[in-house]
Amino acid sequence: MSSEADTFRSGFVSFVGRPNAGKSTLTNALVGTKVAITSDKPQTTRTVVRGIVHRADGQLVLVDTPGLHRPRTLLGERLNDLVEATWTEVDVVAICFPANEKIGPGDRRIAENVSKLKKGIKRVAVATKTDLASPERIGEHLLDIQALGADLGIEWAEIVPVSSKAGDQIGLLADLLVALLPEGPPLYPEGDLTDSPDEILVGELIREAALDGVRDELPHSIAVVVEEMGLREDRPEDKPLMDVHASLYVERDSQKGIVIGHKGSRLKDVGKRARLQIAELLGVPVFLDLHVKIAKDWQRDPRQLRKLGF
Repeated sequence: MSSEADTFRSGFVSFVGRPNAGKSTLTNALVGTKVAITSDKPQTTRTVVRGIVHRADGQLVLVDTPGLHRPRTLLGERLNDLVEATWTEVDVVAICFPANEKIGPGDRRIAENVSKLKKGIKRVAVATKTDLASPERIGEHLLDIQALGADLGIEWAEIVPVSSKAGDQIGLLADLLVALLPEGPPLYPEGDLTDSPDEILVGELIREAALDGVRDELPHSIAVVVEEMGLREDRPEDKPLMDVHASLYVERDSQKGIVIGHKGSRLKDVGKRARLQIAELLGVPVFLDLHVKIAKDWQRDPRQLRKLGF
């Protein structure tokens, strides 16, 4: 007869919330390394990234989804569909409510959707960004989350305040999430931190570097496609070099100018920062070849969206 102590649990936890609620930063904090790109620009996440947390008592597979929002483009609609399809296949849905902001209509809409999920899915509320709020504000926020749940008939399995940046209560959240998972063997091999292919992660790191410091509408217009990636032949074994050829797509000529910058200065900076992150991810030095291309109004064009992988 197995005791509670040697019971192994495994399953999927989906972090949901409106854009910029701290989902990706929380995913990275729990995994202990960067598997999801982060930015202060809303709707940074465009793929469903799975981060894998290995523990002695269980395996947490974290599904970091794009932020749910009122879509203005076909891309926006597809991202929302992606999120809602993901919710139906997980063991736990955790809604992220940033502690430094009041609960708004967007949060309520997400909670309403979560309240309609099938009975077997556990619901957790995570008050994120507690490092940006006073203790009084956090207390009010937790009461507001409790009241929202009561109003919508959601029985929160847990309500947990955390700060991903400061690392506060991240371990506690992991403990609580594992306890909510079904008993079962590991779903991924020991050592795997994500199931995203390297090409996807590399493309995301380039996009993260490109998002830094751009203004207003431009972030949504940037897409990255890794055209080719592989170890350079004819290199000695102790001096490998990874060649990465990637295209950075924007929607208009004027945007191309912004991304390239004066005499190519901005693109050079993007390339340098992305190259260092990619080298860290892959564990080998990287040669990065970046080109900026125009895919006119790609967020609204089904053919272009398919080509760009949405």
